[in-house]
Amino acid sequence: MTENPASATADEDPSRFLAANGALLMLTGLLVGVTVFAAPYPRLMLTAHIQFLVNGMVSVFAALLLKTSLSIVGRRSGRLIVWGHVLAWAVCVSEVGAAVWGANRALPIAAAQAGASGAAPWQETLVLVCHVIPAVFLIAAWTSLLRGVYRSRPTAKLAPVG
Repeated sequence: MTENPASATADEDPSRFLAANGALLMLTGLLVGVTVFAAPYPRLMLTAHIQFLVNGMVSVFAALLLKTSLSIVGRRSGRLIVWGHVLAWAVCVSEVGAAVWGANRALPIAAAQAGASGAAPWQETLVLVCHVIPAVFLIAAWTSLLRGVYRSRPTAKLAPVG
């Protein structure tokens, strides 16, 4: 954000929200990991476990980029970045559903290795939509973060040392 992070409230500071979101995703991922072998399709539940952990780490990393001013973004971009990471919950939760239902359209390679035969059409559609929509938002979010990294580059060149 272009504002001073020290003066922002928790509601206005996307880095705080992203860090909390990431920590909660990681905690949930650890708890999902305990249930891997109890799922009808354990390999798909393992995928859900990993998805929670990875999305959590990515959310925390985005928070660090914003908090340290390595990426400078405006208020609208900050909201987009937050929503992109919040929507990652849909991906993760839908993968838990896929592990229970045996859905195979969204993740065909993992589903084939898990022996998933497919789920009801509405379940397959739900899992697929819960992957596609967040993916679009996350691509836009990380595009904004990357633009913010280039925007934060110092314009003055440093004098050579020595």
